[in-house]
Amino acid sequence: MAKLYYNYSTMNAGKSTLLLQASYNYIERGMQTYLLTAQFDNRAGEGRIASRIGISSPADTYTGETDLFAKIESRLNEGPCACVFIDECQFLSKDQVWQLARAVDDLRVPIMCYGLRVDFQGNLFPGSAALLALADEMREVRTICHCGKKATMVVRKDENGNVVTLGAQVSIGGNDRYVSLCRKHWRDAVGDC
Repeated sequence: MAKLYYNYSTMNAGKSTLLLQASYNYIERGMQTYLLTAQFDNRAGEGRIASRIGISSPADTYTGETDLFAKIESRLNEGPCACVFIDECQFLSKDQVWQLARAVDDLRVPIMCYGLRVDFQGNLFPGSAALLALADEMREVRTICHCGKKATMVVRKDENGNVVTLGAQVSIGGNDRYVSLCRKHWRDAVGDC
């Protein structure tokens, strides 16, 4: 039975590593997968999902205007596909998450989404909010704060290492710009909320 899965966490928890590993498990057993990632997140090159530990794979891309149901249906028409994997799913729109739910229900293909839950201000991303509402199964990918507690929040830093509390919700970056923290240390860093 196909399901819509949402694997979420904060930055640097290994979401892309888990995505690539899960896809590899299918491929190793002779099955094909379909990988998608946000077009504008080109840190590893456009159309590439990469992990901090050095593994990567080519992927198709999506934008905010992409009809994901049509894109997945087109891929399925090309041949068998055991599972669809979507990286950076926090960048999906609510409508796109509904398109994924339709693909699971109508095309009967499992879809595994990987992404952030909240932004640097502690707010849900649109794609994350929709996935929390619509996913059949959710799994938290855990990482830790510098204190050893579970990290659930992230701060954004400027080029001088200062914590930023204002700005656009989306700003692509990695370890150079973002630090994962537990809620207490996030509150300490941004000023008590």
